[in-house]
Amino acid sequence: MKLSRRAKRMQRHHRRTAKTASLNLVSLMDIFTILVFFLMVNSSDVKVLQQDKSVELPISTAEQQPKDNIVITISGANILVQGRAVARTDNFQDKEIIQDLKKELVYQSNRRTKPSGEEFKGYPVTLIADKGTPYKLLKIIMATCTEAKYTQISLAVSKKHKIKADS
Repeated sequence: MKLSRRAKRMQRHHRRTAKTASLNLVSLMDIFTILVFFLMVNSSDVKVLQQDKSVELPISTAEQQPKDNIVITISGANILVQGRAVARTDNFQDKEIIQDLKKELVYQSNRRTKPSGEEFKGYPVTLIADKGTPYKLLKIIMATCTEAKYTQISLAVSKKHKIKADS
């Protein structure tokens, strides 16, 4: 019996779709190996803050790890919030607070959600400053942070490794 054109086309279609798919295991193993190395590298307990090369942090023996919060960097003549320049440190002597910094911190706090639960104690912020930064400038920046409701202020430092004494 002679098949019609439609029947032949349907047979070709069914033969083509009846093939089973196969996996290339070599490629799959490569992907899993890369994934394992990626997870191993990124699972460490070390928190790394973005830091300018011009800023040399003071040394500390603190054991507490830094939290992920707003970062204010004092780099040379600039004050940076989250890596963006918002103010200059040139004329800080005459001021009690830095208005441009306060404006940026208020903007950042409006973008964040206020923690629910107990009474609100203020937002956390981390200051990254060179160890040679004048204390008067740090004091003005901390006062500005407090004005903008950033009351949980942390100072970034480099961890000093303890040397164990031999018995």
